[in-house]
Amino acid sequence: MRKRNVVIFLALAVLVLVTATAFAQTTKLRRIGLYTFVEVKGQVPTPEVMRTLFARYSSDVKTGFDLAGHPDLYQPFMEQLPTVGFEDATLPVGGRLMWMLFKSHGQVKVARDIEWAGKEALPIFKIDIKKDWKIYHFVIPKECGNLALMGVEDAIPPAVCSLVVVPERANANDPITVDMSGTQFAKSMTVEVYDAQGQKMATQELTPQSPKWQTKFDRPGEYSFKGSAVNMEGVASVNPCEAKVSINFPPICKLWTSCLPCEDYVGRPITFDASGSSDPDGQIAKVVFELLDDQGNVIDTCVTTRKPWLWEKVFSKAGTYTINVTVFDNDGAQSAASDPCRVTFEVTQRRFFWQVAGGPGLYGGSTAIYGFLRAGLFYWLNPDKWSLTFTGGGGIPFKGDPWKFVYTVEALFNGHFKQYYLGTGLGFSPATQPTDDNHKSGLDLIGQAGFNVFDNWTSKGSIFFEFRAPVGRSFDHNYKSGIGFRFVF
Repeated sequence: MRKRNVVIFLALAVLVLVTATAFAQTTKLRRIGLYTFVEVKGQVPTPEVMRTLFARYSSDVKTGFDLAGHPDLYQPFMEQLPTVGFEDATLPVGGRLMWMLFKSHGQVKVARDIEWAGKEALPIFKIDIKKDWKIYHFVIPKECGNLALMGVEDAIPPAVCSLVVVPERANANDPITVDMSGTQFAKSMTVEVYDAQGQKMATQELTPQSPKWQTKFDRPGEYSFKGSAVNMEGVASVNPCEAKVSINFPPICKLWTSCLPCEDYVGRPITFDASGSSDPDGQIAKVVFELLDDQGNVIDTCVTTRKPWLWEKVFSKAGTYTINVTVFDNDGAQSAASDPCRVTFEVTQRRFFWQVAGGPGLYGGSTAIYGFLRAGLFYWLNPDKWSLTFTGGGGIPFKGDPWKFVYTVEALFNGHFKQYYLGTGLGFSPATQPTDDNHKSGLDLIGQAGFNVFDNWTSKGSIFFEFRAPVGRSFDHNYKSGIGFRFVF
């Protein structure tokens, strides 16, 4: 029994070996034209005739590709056939073919692993069909219409260029990144930069290992980037590969001031107006006003994001100032520092003012109550520190006879200490009773003290106390004192 099993096993092994050898055996083709795939009549056909025949027998071509195990080749074969090149060649004796399509009794057949074993080289057409980065080398014997696959070769794919530029809109001197990392099948890449007039500005070589480049532009306008890629065979890409960048035009600043020079403008509003500013390719989004002192220090700032782009400023003291204005557009670009938006000006304080003062007072003794009213001039010797006043006016007695209407004049030198002030000087007073020798006309030494109720630089109001001491006359009959309100304007 055991010997019988061994014999059966050996017999099966021999059968498998013989069958495999038979299938693996190369078919030696010694003659051509007996089993034609397409019917060729007359002389050796031209490439145009072969194209026409294969188009006519397209269904047979499809069946043949299915039998050969390459149904996916049918579509590219038929699509490329009208334009593919037919190369005149020969298949040498011993030349091998992977498979060949032929017909037997009207049926499409496929023979595999074929060796040409004729007496001499076989005249053929060679055509190459490309699919999925492979080249399929087909052979058509000229003496018949058979179609054979001689071999398959890996094709070097064409480079596919990709160019991305970020950002697409930027301000002058902002970094611009050029990215060609999306390019495929490339050995090297090149990007060229052109201005709006088409003039080439720069060329940069890139590689798949280093596919990015950063640049910048210092002038506004439109710039074009044109990329190209080269594959391993040195063939350049043909697909569109372009991008554009717009460099924002900066806004243009215009400044107008309500006074220049600003004489007597301490305490009065000065308007700085940037509403004339503009932006060539956008709109104004923000305006920054900076006020500098004569040392160049920023002493005040105004930032506005609303029209009409004005700043009204009241100066509390005289001096030389500079106003500097910067405008920003909606892309964040700012105007250049230029003279039209940087103005140096002088603000002066008014020195001459009118003044009126009035109130109740004791004239010539405790029984002589007067109401007085004076007017005159106020002059700053040194603004907010020293001043002179010159006033004159009359006093009306509340009792009547023997007191009479009198007038007074005075000149005072005043020292100012924030809201307080002290004054002293000389004045003249006439007799308050003409029938009394004790009440006489003459000079007075005057002292005055007061404090400001309000002060807005262009006008001020104060309450004051005044005392007048007679010079060379009876003190008890000629002193004068009073309390009043003074308005300087």
